[in-house]
Amino acid sequence: MPRAILLGAAVITFAGGAWAALSPEDAGLSLLLVAVALIAFGFAWLESGPGSAKEVALVAVLGGVAAAGRVLFTAVPGVQPVTVVTVAAGAALGARVGFGVGAVAALVSNFYLGQGIWTPWQMLAWGGCGVVGALAARLIRRRWAFAALCFALGFAFSSAMDLWHWYTFWPHTWQALTVVYGRGVWFSAAHAIGNVVFALAIGPELRRLLERYGKRLRTEVVWASSSQPWSSPRSSRRRRPTI
Repeated sequence: MPRAILLGAAVITFAGGAWAALSPEDAGLSLLLVAVALIAFGFAWLESGPGSAKEVALVAVLGGVAAAGRVLFTAVPGVQPVTVVTVAAGAALGARVGFGVGAVAALVSNFYLGQGIWTPWQMLAWGGCGVVGALAARLIRRRWAFAALCFALGFAFSSAMDLWHWYTFWPHTWQALTVVYGRGVWFSAAHAIGNVVFALAIGPELRRLLERYGKRLRTEVVWASSSQPWSSPRSSRRRRPTI
């Protein structure tokens, strides 16, 4: 039932965004509705997993840890460990969990830093980092490869947020887009360099820790889904009636 509600809300919200897109004055509203629809689809995807209850609990914990790290480093503009935690979660536990961790981290941390129309796009951008981590899981086994991906995602995240800011609040011209990206380049660089530091310090260790937990989680799900209880071969034999 929750999944059906999420999917229904996503379809309705996406339709509202498409309708708002017909009016150029409502470009910001259209983007906001589309972002909310995509987030609803993402959480419906997370809820569809075989061990969804345990996965949701794990997403809540990891998202809270990432959010706390973001709040802790508020004094350093652009520097936060959210991307590294999200990529590690995606690489170790799959795209569903990676997306959920990134989205929850953005939502929870913004209760302290400030909610706004930017929140859905931060949720999508960090959720996307988790999906990328899952897709590149085999390529980021080594510490420096992990750090390199997080460096690139730091610029990608900031670029996505700058693009949203330009489309929502600025004239839709190349000159305005250049100004927006020029103003944010130092924050983007700080985010990317901070990601490298966090990745080199904790990235591979966090991934291995989550992989061990993921193996136990999948094992428990397999046992719980088994329809036949364990029984020994002898106990399954028919006993001959005594005469």
